Amino acid sequence: MVAMTRASELTEPRFLDKSAERIRRMFGQIAGRYDLLNHVLSLGIDRSWRRRTVCTVPPAGRLPVLDLCTGTGDLALAYWRAGGGGVRVVGADFCRPMLQRARAKAARRRAAGVSFVEADALALPFVDESFQIASCAFGLRNTSDPDRALREMYRVLCPGGRLAVLEFSLPRHHLLSAIYRFYFARVLPRLGQLLACNQEDAYSYLPASVQEFPAGEALLERLRAAGFVEPRYHAFTCGIACLYVAVR
Repeated sequence: MVAMTRASELTEPRFLDKSAERIRRMFGQIAGRYDLLNHVLSLGIDRSWRRRTVCTVPPAGRLPVLDLCTGTGDLALAYWRAGGGGVRVVGADFCRPMLQRARAKAARRRAAGVSFVEADALALPFVDESFQIASCAFGLRNTSDPDRALREMYRVLCPGGRLAVLEFSLPRHHLLSAIYRFYFARVLPRLGQLLACNQEDAYSYLPASVQEFPAGEALLERLRAAGFVEPRYHAFTCGIACLYVAVR
């Protein structure tokens, strides 16, 4: 019965408003409870996904790390910790309320080597070849032009620099996929809306955006088109999330 429960909600294409104004407003509305919601709705697994991202693509050398669509800064702070406080990390996002949370979090943790910049992923205010790593956790699919965002990350990476893109996906195992689709389409939006109380239906947008966004080999092709080499992906938690890595 679970497999038949309105699976069309995650298989039928729909138009999603990904305008910068809408996305900025939506995330601004949920900024205050963003961390809590991430941990509750993922059952705390999101923390391990970030740890595995940093372990898979660790910092090395002197150049800084860029964390794009940084939100409240969790991945940026994870990279700062991985570098032992000796590697500068820049978190960039165009949602000011999110950045305010990120700066407060970094101050509490005395992460002096982490700075946060208000910037659009489609037009980064950084010079060419200035970062050793460009990471992005659960943000690439929210940009209005993911291919342009990938080209911007390619531009600011140094030769040999590495890309790390962490994104939601849909499990391939039939039973797990059916259960997850039910949770994603029926439970998560209601629970998220109840806790977040936002006007933009952020947690109805989430499953629709995941369904629309290319995954697996399709996203690897987008990385190649942006100029990256050696693209590959690692499936986390039975494919609920995937880490895409590549080299400039």
